Amino acid sequence: MASLSLSTVLTTTTSLSSRPSLFSKTSTHRFKVSCNGSSDERLTNSENNPIKPILPMQNNNVDRRNMLLGLGGLYGVANFTSIGSALAYPITAPDNISDCVAATVGVTDPENAVRGVACCPPSSQTTPAPYSLPDFTTPRVRPAAHRLTSDYVDKYRAAIAAMKALPDDDPRSWKQQGKIHCAYCNGAYSQEMNGHKELKLQIHNSSLFYPFHRWYLYFYERILGSLISDPTFALPYWNWDSPMGMLLPAMLETPVTDPSSKTDRTDPKFNSLFDPYRNVAHLPPSIIDLNYRGTESGAYCVDQISSNLSTMYTQMVSSATTRDAFFGTNPDPVTASTAGTIERGAHTAVHIWVGNPRMTNNEDLGNFYSAGYDPAFYLHHANVDRMWKVWKDLSPSTNKDPDNDDWNNASYVFYDENKNLVRVYNKDCVDIKKMGYDYEDSRIPWIKSRPVARVKASKVAAKSVGVVKKVEEIKFPVKLDKIVKVLVKRPATKRSESDKKKATEILFLNGINYNSEQFFKFDVLVDDVDDGIETDASSSEFAGTFAQVPHGLRGEKMVMTSGAAFGITELLEDIEAEGDEYVLVTLVPRAGTDDATISEIKIQLVPIA
Repeated sequence: MASLSLSTVLTTTTSLSSRPSLFSKTSTHRFKVSCNGSSDERLTNSENNPIKPILPMQNNNVDRRNMLLGLGGLYGVANFTSIGSALAYPITAPDNISDCVAATVGVTDPENAVRGVACCPPSSQTTPAPYSLPDFTTPRVRPAAHRLTSDYVDKYRAAIAAMKALPDDDPRSWKQQGKIHCAYCNGAYSQEMNGHKELKLQIHNSSLFYPFHRWYLYFYERILGSLISDPTFALPYWNWDSPMGMLLPAMLETPVTDPSSKTDRTDPKFNSLFDPYRNVAHLPPSIIDLNYRGTESGAYCVDQISSNLSTMYTQMVSSATTRDAFFGTNPDPVTASTAGTIERGAHTAVHIWVGNPRMTNNEDLGNFYSAGYDPAFYLHHANVDRMWKVWKDLSPSTNKDPDNDDWNNASYVFYDENKNLVRVYNKDCVDIKKMGYDYEDSRIPWIKSRPVARVKASKVAAKSVGVVKKVEEIKFPVKLDKIVKVLVKRPATKRSESDKKKATEILFLNGINYNSEQFFKFDVLVDDVDDGIETDASSSEFAGTFAQVPHGLRGEKMVMTSGAAFGITELLEDIEAEGDEYVLVTLVPRAGTDDATISEIKIQLVPIA
């Protein structure tokens, strides 16, 4: 980040970019990306191993604090993967999901929350029954949104219109489906079934992120299909990881004819997929920024697409070298969980990029409490879910699902398409074919977009000795109100190819404390050279990012604690620093970092599964 001095304060407040008109308008024409994108072969089907049935674990009497001490403390444990499974516990949603509180966590201004914070679902007199997957004879194939036929779009709109026509107190209704995300993500439920009523149940920022949303979309999709009497109906996915899909899907903003009028007057408000709370500056033909920092990048079309592809490569390949790095770690009452590469990266970027920055709480997609009210949310998360499948397909022998009991037995409660209250488990959602669906094949051009080093063999770490402090010389926690530079010692140098196949080198940032009432983001660079050129996602020196959608109340400065892991084995190869004893780590504040701190920075070798 050469163009920025060490004293520069790079923070951005919640005023995300310039603020255009308040409500979303529509683009009256379809736009085709004219930039040339990369291409590659289609994905093959994944090989899914059978999951051994495991009975739910409801009680755990182990003193976890003593266990921490017995392991030598968190910072004395070398294998980060073992921490998530050994110290976690199976998160369990309450049986009576209507017994919850207003979901104010994450709403910066509850009084002006246009969607309302009363997110509890309709009451039920029954205890949720364990859900059994039906036997599916014909899989539902989820198509890419930008390739949909007009007939499919019409069917999709009809399904959403039918859902919106249901009474609000019907658990299948549009309003109740939107409330699900609000309740699980904004503090409506506690962890009382885990013995911690004082803790809020939160499915973000941990390994619960993927399975919860997979089940969420599963029932949402089944409800839509039942409303139009089409069991083969499949939810489209917003293919934002491929150039032709890097625009907000046009069908979401297209004006349609008023069905109650005899005229040909068209308006987007008659489109059941339309949402008024979207950022009008980001409607087609705007190209999405998968490393969005709350301000416009100003990049040309080709450059933005190239940056997006490199971002995807980093988050899906070079940084996601262990299952904990990709999924995140398990929730735990003692240690902070970590967010996976996609969740704290492209996933957050899309939420913030689509949300309306002129709304007090960045509704709809820009805040967890309101995200479920925008049809774009479900298209977005269908692609996030697809990333889970793609990651496993990339390397079936190493890229595997979490296999610890606590993750397998974590459970949630939903209403199914027949209005039955059911309980579902993580262990039952790892095989999408058993869940009756698959994804239409799409090329993954980012697989050929490995970032390129700006400066090779720079020896910048060695040259910084005496100018930049070593990590052992720093008093933690360190503030992120300005750029932070630190020299971090590596556990080994000049590792052989055989060594790399056994263990991957991971940069850990632990104890990330931040004010969750606002969008929070910082970038991580390794051996960045101060040469007057800004380092971006297309450069090998760009290790990744940590970004979070707002979680806090205005004025209360609710502090959240998290962590992140960045695979740097390929990065070190690309910049020719494998023989260096130290690397220079640079943390670049981007948004909401004024009160943020980090408690530990280290590099360790983690065994590859």
